Amino acid sequence: MKEVTATAATTEEAVRLALAQLGAPRERVDIVVLDEGKRGWFGLFGGRPAVVKAVLKVDPIEEAVRFLERVMAQMGAEGASIEVVRRGKQATLHVHGGPVGLLIGKHGQTLNALQFLAQLVANRYADEYVSIVVDVEHYRERREKALIELANKLAAQVVKTGKEIRLEPLPAHERKIIHTALARHKRVSTYSVGVDPHRSIVVAPAMETKAPTKEAPL
Repeated sequence: MKEVTATAATTEEAVRLALAQLGAPRERVDIVVLDEGKRGWFGLFGGRPAVVKAVLKVDPIEEAVRFLERVMAQMGAEGASIEVVRRGKQATLHVHGGPVGLLIGKHGQTLNALQFLAQLVANRYADEYVSIVVDVEHYRERREKALIELANKLAAQVVKTGKEIRLEPLPAHERKIIHTALARHKRVSTYSVGVDPHRSIVVAPAMETKAPTKEAPL
């Protein structure tokens, strides 16, 4: 947390000086007036300056970015850069360059771990919950398309054979993609079994389907 103390003839001038020293706009700074000052007689005698303390507010998303940069450097991905796209209380950290395979990991496991940690860091500093998504070279978009294609392929197989199919364990957000993809399918339904991180989806004929299991909100 960065802070400065500024002294000037008036409180307003002290605030302007503090903001200039921090190089930040007023909305990103907390101001504490330590002394409102006092005007001297005829503006010359017995007066004292105003003193303010200015504290730069921590940006949760910037903290998540700094954390991610440190972790990637330790992983040997110093050449990677991060592009931040903000939408209200959600931010997507797009990672470009670097060892893509290393940062994604098998079925996105490393990427999901990086996202989980970045989420923890951001919300350590946030007053309200902040949603962080970490993506590497648009992997999540490609993965979503692949999961939807897989869901439709499995649904066709279940309809043809009349037998249910259980997928390998998937993280919650990927299970949600498959549930959503098949939600309106008239001849199959989906439900989840197991406990995270070994929770998986079952695609079954509609007439044999158990009551759908609700996924935890993302």
